[in-house]
Amino acid sequence: MTAPATALTDRDLASVQEARRLAERAKQAAPILAEFSQLQIDAIVDAMAAAAQPCAEVFARMAVEETGFGLVADKTQKNLFAAERVYEFIRPMKTVGVIARHPDRKVTDIAEPFGVVAAIVPSTNPTSTAIYKILIALKARCPIVLSPHPSAARCIIRVAEVMREAAVRAGAPADAIGWLTVVSLEGTQELMRHRDVAVILATGGLGLVRAAYSAGKPAYGVGPGNAPCYIERTADVTKAVSDILTGKSFDNGVLCSSPNAVVADVPVAGEVRREFARQGGHFLTAAEGDRLATALVTPQRLPNPAFVGKTALQIAAQVGIQVPAGTRALIVELAGVGRAYPLSIEKLCPVLAYYEVADWREGCERCRQILRYGGMGHTMSIHSRDDGIILEFGLKKPAFRIVVNTPTTHGSIGLSTGLDPAMTLGCGGYGGNITSDNITPMHLLNIKRLAYELRPVQATMKAAPAAIPPPPVPPASVEVPLPRTVQQPQTHEVGAAAVQQQVASFLAGRAASQVDTAGTPPAASVSATPTGATPPPVDKVAPVPFVCEDDVRQAIRQGVKITIAERTIVTPAARDLAEAHRIFIYAGWPKT
Repeated sequence: MTAPATALTDRDLASVQEARRLAERAKQAAPILAEFSQLQIDAIVDAMAAAAQPCAEVFARMAVEETGFGLVADKTQKNLFAAERVYEFIRPMKTVGVIARHPDRKVTDIAEPFGVVAAIVPSTNPTSTAIYKILIALKARCPIVLSPHPSAARCIIRVAEVMREAAVRAGAPADAIGWLTVVSLEGTQELMRHRDVAVILATGGLGLVRAAYSAGKPAYGVGPGNAPCYIERTADVTKAVSDILTGKSFDNGVLCSSPNAVVADVPVAGEVRREFARQGGHFLTAAEGDRLATALVTPQRLPNPAFVGKTALQIAAQVGIQVPAGTRALIVELAGVGRAYPLSIEKLCPVLAYYEVADWREGCERCRQILRYGGMGHTMSIHSRDDGIILEFGLKKPAFRIVVNTPTTHGSIGLSTGLDPAMTLGCGGYGGNITSDNITPMHLLNIKRLAYELRPVQATMKAAPAAIPPPPVPPASVEVPLPRTVQQPQTHEVGAAAVQQQVASFLAGRAASQVDTAGTPPAASVSATPTGATPPPVDKVAPVPFVCEDDVRQAIRQGVKITIAERTIVTPAARDLAEAHRIFIYAGWPKT
């Protein structure tokens, strides 16, 4: 039954008002938190992690009961991953004051908290994501306001309550951790857009992530995952199949980095099929696959929420398919990728698409197709003993986490690999995200830098050219005619053609003068009057059309003057040197 419009409107307004109030309070807590020392921040983080760890199973049970997704045991492991593994990784990080010095460059890095964090928490991994986001935000000295998914609000709020109580006991401001209790789309959008929010951590559906990026704030979003798993002919097939089933069945496949497709080389395909059957992977017939696709995939090419996070046995029963009791994943062989093959999407449950390929090159292309159909930039795995082929996949696949010989689910978050432990995995430019990193406290810091001078500016920059002084203006009552050789209409404009002609004439004259091995300057460039002798009248000496620095140096060596006129082109360096040595004679200009 649909709720009355007035009730929906009232709830939306209450959610918007609460979002505003929480953002404002978090903003007031920000300067207090920013002044905390590293010891104070670490004590708060220690207390929060210690409070969350013993509650891992309780939180997991609450999440499964409220959402209906996943398994208590696996959600417990995810909660412990956030409260222990993530905590151990971030604990030694420097996030206050000077965090790095670079003596070779004389640069000092200083950490500055980003500001209030708006954290969107999904229903698929609610409690583990809440633990993780609160830890990394407070480690970066950033207040955080959580917007829980409506279908997981109770368990997310309980996590926030436990962690805030511990943080306050350790000295944190009470408003450093907040959460929406009246949850609605309008309230979430208001929180993301609020002027007091500095950055958004968005984990959830594609629509929500896009809304975060359109909120006008810096945002770390997560694109969808559609991880392909390639089994190359040199792989340890038994381990490869075990890794894929382990990753796919973990928490019933709700992590976005969960395996979604198997791509097997033909030479080992028979062994791969046998291993799947032995380890709990059940291949469906074509008719059963069609029936599953019709029930599981919506017309919008999204997984049906009724199947998300359910076990393989539960899904088979809902669809009316008979499978063995120990089935861990349902496998459907497909001929292609795209809308004509519904099960090639991200499925968020223990269902795998299956493909066979002739070699690694064909496998490479098939994996690329799968990633393009909903997993760009996220995660894939390769199972192989050939380091050359492994590197080829690393170079060519549009995924930023390519895990090798390990489950995608565990490898991508840094549980079974050396990647930074995180529950928010950026997909970079491929997935429309701002970063391809696993998000850590360092992404919630701005870095100020002290930079000392290494090279004096005067030693690295050329001197600015001296301004060419304008010719002196003669008194109004005195008429000074120009010599006949340079008499032109009174204008200071010099056309490009005239300049080119003068330069060409000058260069031709210089070329001819190279025959004079004694270094005597050409007659057209300088006057023949030694310094100190009585010069001829200026109206008897033809001014030169162009002067460069070398001309001036030759005139200094020879002890002669250079006659220039109003239209003579003089390079800046030549003018500076000539004025220092009083080399120029200004033909036709009044004497000063």
